[in-house]
Amino acid sequence: MTSESTTTDMPLRPRLRAALTAAMKARDKVAVDALRPTLAALDNAEAVERPEGTDRNLAVELILVGAGAAEVLRRELTEEQIVGIVRAEAAERSEAAEAYERAGRADRAERLRAEAAVLLAHLA
Repeated sequence: MTSESTTTDMPLRPRLRAALTAAMKARDKVAVDALRPTLAALDNAEAVERPEGTDRNLAVELILVGAGAAEVLRRELTEEQIVGIVRAEAAERSEAAEAYERAGRADRAERLRAEAAVLLAHLA
């Protein structure tokens, strides 16, 4: 098996993490700025929410899902859910790029489109 087929056979999340590491080593700021928040969005999607009816003002140490939450099982996203989140992150950047373009900020719009392209390239 070649390293190329191994990379494409790998699930999306580990590929994104590997791409982030490579982008950081290469000092590819566009890729880092696209991949880091996307991986954070995946982590956030797996977080366990507070139980229904929990007072939002309660101190974290008094919430069952607060202190010691590391012992609570996190949700596991399916590959389809991960792909959906990555697509949503790319779409969000594309929409923001359009808004920046309308506001006359072509430089910022171009940057966001480049970040969206980085994400979409991992879905191909």
